[in-house]
Amino acid sequence: MYSKYDITTAKWGNVKTMPRYDMAILPWGATEPHNGHLPYCTDMLTAQAVAFEVAEKATVRGVNLMVLPGIPLGSQNPGQIELPYCIHTSQETQIAVLRDVVRSLRRQGIRRLMIMSGHGGNIFKGMIRDIMIEYPDMLICHNEWFAFVPRTSFFEEKEDDHAGEQETSVMLHYYPEIVDMSLAGAGKFHKFALEGLNTKVAWLPRDWAQTTSDTGVGDPRKATAEKGRRYMEAVIPRIVDFVVDFVAAGDKLYEE
Repeated sequence: MYSKYDITTAKWGNVKTMPRYDMAILPWGATEPHNGHLPYCTDMLTAQAVAFEVAEKATVRGVNLMVLPGIPLGSQNPGQIELPYCIHTSQETQIAVLRDVVRSLRRQGIRRLMIMSGHGGNIFKGMIRDIMIEYPDMLICHNEWFAFVPRTSFFEEKEDDHAGEQETSVMLHYYPEIVDMSLAGAGKFHKFALEGLNTKVAWLPRDWAQTTSDTGVGDPRKATAEKGRRYMEAVIPRIVDFVVDFVAAGDKLYEE
């Protein structure tokens, strides 16, 4: 998916004539299997597509966004890291990458950054706190595009959190040419035997080898591009509204 906001294909001859950027968006995903039918870098690709669409719509409203290259470095579970080409990236590595991005943007006078996360296993809150203490003039926020609009009005499967109906529908909407539904497994998964772990009384990472047999969690076979389109039509405007408000607010982020 190409966008004129994609800095990986941007050229200095064009960039130098553009208006000043108001903020940057950093798509961040992972490198991991997504059932049989989705690419390993699905989490980065979806975050990147969302960032491009947000940038396009925000520009119409007078906000100029820099969309940075997507980062395919994610935190993985036991049982995933043993799978071929699945890459686990430590918190130490992730914060080092984020810190360098922030330093670079800051030198260019860009003081606002949104991390557009496509991977639920990445936990950015602690990293953002640490870096904002180091650089108090930076404002760094975090968005999980898939998490804040309830999925129940758009998708049929009740339980679905990895390469299932929701994620597959969004990929069919944005990147149909790289989705192969003929390879899709059922996404059958096993919950914990301890109810307290299922109800979030306590948390520990799922062992992927015991959780799923096809690396998916949730059945993707009812996914359609139309479902993905409808869902993103609900998601994108809310992110755009936030970005516009975030830039317009300046330093006034709190009620008087």
